[in-house]
Amino acid sequence: MKLAYCVCGSFCTHQKSLAQLEKLCGKHEVFPVVSEISASTDTRFGTASDLISRLTELTGKTPLYTIREAEEIITRGRFDAVVVCPCTGNTLAKIACGITDTVVTMTVKAQLRNRLPVVLAVATNDGLSANLFNFAAALEKKHLFLVPFGQDDPVGKPSSLVCDFERLEETIEAAVAGKQVQPILTGTKNAGK
Repeated sequence: MKLAYCVCGSFCTHQKSLAQLEKLCGKHEVFPVVSEISASTDTRFGTASDLISRLTELTGKTPLYTIREAEEIITRGRFDAVVVCPCTGNTLAKIACGITDTVVTMTVKAQLRNRLPVVLAVATNDGLSANLFNFAAALEKKHLFLVPFGQDDPVGKPSSLVCDFERLEETIEAAVAGKQVQPILTGTKNAGK
């Protein structure tokens, strides 16, 4: 398969995302896309330059950084799937509302323009609060597929939802076949841990 792999700013889940990307790169051609915030922010979880270096090392390709690059390459590229992993609540909200103001949202828009699948691997602290509506909207949109998710810390962060990163590849394969992996709710058994 030919995949575009977008990384958003859920910095605490970047290592889980990179572990899944490494598995995918062994089997598929993958083009990295880095959100503006991920490409420019150093955190306690790692530096932006380390993230970019790792993405380049794993895929053998320079990440896409701009809206223009994403529109040109993704629209014409005929990717089997676009993967957003991790997909922040902010990015989920923009996708659900059709807002295209970042390289990741343009990548998604360009893929949807071709009526091809987009897989969202969500990681957000407000999934059961401010972003709950956007989960419902995403589930109703054609060509959008969610990696199964659940509460990662129901007591400490009761509104937080994180996908089961280990089910990413399964979700991509199902999405390419036009199907949503089920069950989509994983429960509360430390989905993000």
